[in-house]
Amino acid sequence: MAQGVFLVTGASRGIGAATARLAAEAGYRLVLTARDASRLAELAARLGGPDRVWVASCDVRVYDQLAALMGRVEEEWGSLDVVFANAGASVTTSFTSTDGAPPAEWSDMVLTNVCGPAFTARAAMPALTRHAGHLVLTGSAAGRGVRPGNLYSATKWAVTGLAQAIRAECVGTGVRVTLVQPGLTDTGGIPPSRAADPKLAPEDVARAVLYAVGQPPSVDVNEILVRPVGQDAYR
Repeated sequence: MAQGVFLVTGASRGIGAATARLAAEAGYRLVLTARDASRLAELAARLGGPDRVWVASCDVRVYDQLAALMGRVEEEWGSLDVVFANAGASVTTSFTSTDGAPPAEWSDMVLTNVCGPAFTARAAMPALTRHAGHLVLTGSAAGRGVRPGNLYSATKWAVTGLAQAIRAECVGTGVRVTLVQPGLTDTGGIPPSRAADPKLAPEDVARAVLYAVGQPPSVDVNEILVRPVGQDAYR
């Protein structure tokens, strides 16, 4: 059984919550974060008491909040072994029509999906380096192909490049870096146009995360691309 400290951003639902459940089963102590920490109370109560689960309000768009949290976790729990940069946002966009969200609403998605994991990595790296830890980032199958008019896809392309840049800089530190790229996942926000498409459950993605984290320290699983059976590679 693992005994390390596992921090999850965007832990209140979907992939983050499913990963927290599996990490708890594996024996990790958990730090669960979301912008609204009240949404984490029920999950935390199911996964353990305050000596096993730490709930924190944290906005990944704000570096200082992340840095303060990482420092507190290491100081009070003595370690930080896995950081799962999972928080994300999505809105429908178009560059040629008024379909989808207006441009004024795009900034939150870009800040959350691009600056969020970048800030998380920077804030976590001192502790991860000290403890030969593991950084996991949630990308997307959408970050591997062109999706017309889709700014969300472009943000996940950015996460793909970000993971590679971080991994290259971590050579020689003992820190492992894994990019998990899920296909369509049923996290409650699927657009009606894709409601009938094949979907992964959040637990399917969580198992991929725990697989990467569970490898021996000498093994660095760089990328995991996981799609539901039957999903078109270009959707």
